[in-house]
Amino acid sequence: MNMLRRHWPWLLALVILLAFPFLFYDWSKGRHSGFVLTLMSEIGVMAIFALSYNMLMGQAGLLSFGHAVLLGMGAYCAAHVVLLVKAGSFWLPTELVPLAGGLGGLFFGYVFGWLVTKQRATAFAMITMGLGELVSAAALMFMGFFGGEGGIPIDRVMDTSLVGVRYTSPWQVYCLVLVWAFIAAALMRLQTQTPLGSIANATRDNFERAQFVGYDPRVVRLYQFALSGFFAGIAGGLYVLIYEIVTFDTVSAAKSANALLAVYIGGAGGFFGPILGTIVVVLLQSGVSLLSNAWLLYVGVLFIVMVMYAPGGLIGLIFMHMPIWRAGRLRELALPYARAFPAALLVLLGFVFMVELASFTTIGAAQGKNFSIGGHLIDTTAPLPWVIALAALVLGGLWLRHEARSFRERWDALMEGVKIQDGVKMKGVKVQEAMS
Repeated sequence: MNMLRRHWPWLLALVILLAFPFLFYDWSKGRHSGFVLTLMSEIGVMAIFALSYNMLMGQAGLLSFGHAVLLGMGAYCAAHVVLLVKAGSFWLPTELVPLAGGLGGLFFGYVFGWLVTKQRATAFAMITMGLGELVSAAALMFMGFFGGEGGIPIDRVMDTSLVGVRYTSPWQVYCLVLVWAFIAAALMRLQTQTPLGSIANATRDNFERAQFVGYDPRVVRLYQFALSGFFAGIAGGLYVLIYEIVTFDTVSAAKSANALLAVYIGGAGGFFGPILGTIVVVLLQSGVSLLSNAWLLYVGVLFIVMVMYAPGGLIGLIFMHMPIWRAGRLRELALPYARAFPAALLVLLGFVFMVELASFTTIGAAQGKNFSIGGHLIDTTAPLPWVIALAALVLGGLWLRHEARSFRERWDALMEGVKIQDGVKMKGVKVQEAMS
């Protein structure tokens, strides 16, 4: 019962994630939305991948530009395992294919980690970038293992399931992804509480002191790198089961950049930050990319804004509000937020309008597309739309600046009040302790 009380948020999240696809269920035809299930499965895989990346950057302070290598190598190993099972070389349950990818990621994480963890900081980042390019090039050269440009296609229907599921439908695959995502997240959460996780934090915060008290930071980095490879490999194994193919894209720099974006946008300081970032990045890639040719620009701008104004990421913004929430004064921020929202919305609309005008003037014109809003055709060569977009951007920016100043004053006053409240409480506790 105590365990249920402690872990009820995890159970609640599992129930919500299982129920969410039914919001898009076609009851007349009796089937799920394939797009939603694939999108949710992608989020699950990328969440594992981003959490494994955070084992390096968030826990050990290691900025990697080639983390997709571990994802991709795990995916290739899992694909070869599936082919061997299909050929009858040996037997393995479909449910354990991601584990095969994880072991592959662990092996290559140790081998590559032995090389890259000899350095740290900038040198480590540069070596991982070189390693990523090296493996990307090798993926096109060594056909036997990587399959060249065509990659390695598989058929995930192996008829070796432990629970009698054939995994022919996206719903069955989604459930498998969900189970592995929770197992991997729970294990990575536990790893942060182990001595290795604590020493990794120590080497991140004070490299010389950790070395002085007798730990070898290089060994700590190697173990952390190999373990992150294990979890990235699990993500790779799930990737293969979802898409039934693995290509050189899985080891590319773009895939590594996705993990970096997810961790920075979500926040490396909290365990669940990369999951929040993954949701945002995948929705931008899969949702906004269907609506706009300039979706990469939006991702880039969001990344810059988060790094400049919210370096703690989304999870950092949530943590900032915790003292005010604990003091029971969070509702006092409702009015400042309500006043700032229209100005922020005007800036956003002005920016999006201007970007889309530029996009349709260049890329859209080349593709023969027309820019329309609500059925009204917008002439991107006329000056009026550009003036409206620029006016919304400038006026919204000035308005937001004014509201931001008021918001800052209210925020500072609230935080000062919270400190005074905490001080009074502490004095009360000390008086009670002295009297007892």
